[in-house]
Amino acid sequence: MAIEIKAPTFPESVADGTVATWHKQPGDAVKRDELIVDIETDKVVLEVLATADGVLGAIVKGEGDTVLSDEVLGSIVEGGAAAAAPAAAAPAAAAQAAAPAAAGEDDPVAAPAARKLAEENGINIASVAGTGKGGRVTKEDVVAAVAAKKAAPAAAPAKAAAPAAAAPVFAAGDRVEKRVPMTRVRATVAKRLVEAQSNMAMLTTFNEVNMKPIMDLRSKYKDLFEKTHNGVRLGFMSFFVKAATEALKRFPAVNASIDGGDIVYHGYSDVGVAVSSDRGLVVPVLRNAELMSLAEIENGIATFGKKARDGKLSIDEMTGGTFTITNGGTFGSLLSTPIVNPPQAAILGMHNINERPMAVKGEVVILPMMYLALSYDHRLIDGKEAVSFLVTIKNLLEDPARLLLDI
Repeated sequence: MAIEIKAPTFPESVADGTVATWHKQPGDAVKRDELIVDIETDKVVLEVLATADGVLGAIVKGEGDTVLSDEVLGSIVEGGAAAAAPAAAAPAAAAQAAAPAAAGEDDPVAAPAARKLAEENGINIASVAGTGKGGRVTKEDVVAAVAAKKAAPAAAPAKAAAPAAAAPVFAAGDRVEKRVPMTRVRATVAKRLVEAQSNMAMLTTFNEVNMKPIMDLRSKYKDLFEKTHNGVRLGFMSFFVKAATEALKRFPAVNASIDGGDIVYHGYSDVGVAVSSDRGLVVPVLRNAELMSLAEIENGIATFGKKARDGKLSIDEMTGGTFTITNGGTFGSLLSTPIVNPPQAAILGMHNINERPMAVKGEVVILPMMYLALSYDHRLIDGKEAVSFLVTIKNLLEDPARLLLDI
């Protein structure tokens, strides 16, 4: 019985997807819950699993094809020949050992007619599952393999071009070029960033923060923190998220968004944390970050980072968000102007921590300093609010006790 393989049900925010990689080819044995095909959407890569044991039949949508929600991708022949092949391998081997030179047979595992037909159609006889006695490959088996091959002509050629995420490496002196298709995630990010610059009155304000108090606090308690919270490590990002959520309470316009002719003020802080992955920039969201502890924030960020590297982020985890934090300092950036992620109104940019000479009470002191950047939509946020918001974050980080005392 043939079982249809369908694309996942996409949410309203995702119109369609693209077949990224077929992990099985027609005639291959599949097991229930085994990964068969990846569907790349504008936000994440979705995995389609087998719903039954059997053999992969015809592929309807090849790699690179656009698919809609619940559209048929191919089929699984439940209980097909390939699924039974492993069980037949032992009898076949026994038959080969018992009669290695059986009269009238050119091959112990394939009939002469089957081998000839396979050679004429470019089929590797070893890849064909045999349904004959003792696992023997018959002519009918080869005919079925040829039909399956013709049913999915786009699957095999496209597979070589699928891994296009990594930049190519060229030898010195080579004057060669390589053209690869842009991933949907990368294309969507590019489109949204251009739209943001075209449709917003975007400005950026800067400040600097002395990181010594946070660094001293982290150095003093990081081991106890990790032991108390079951291996969760204390980083800097949790302090910035906590400071940002407190500042968002005081300046609700920074946490708002524009919807047509209306301003939507959010009574919660869903903070997006920009994460770099092989497929492009992704922004998973910490829901109700204002209610989270430092340990919960660190654990959430660590989980998002691992999922992003493994391509396991779900669409729900990347949908929404009222404010975003991006950390270019991870890659050594000293200063940048981050681009707002619509429909949000602002984004906070963190940067590298560098020791610099600073004037403190008339004396020159070497301090670990970080530049902060707040890009904001001037249609919604006035300059005074933007500057005051950034100064609030600076004050909270330079005196962490303020976070506990709510001052």
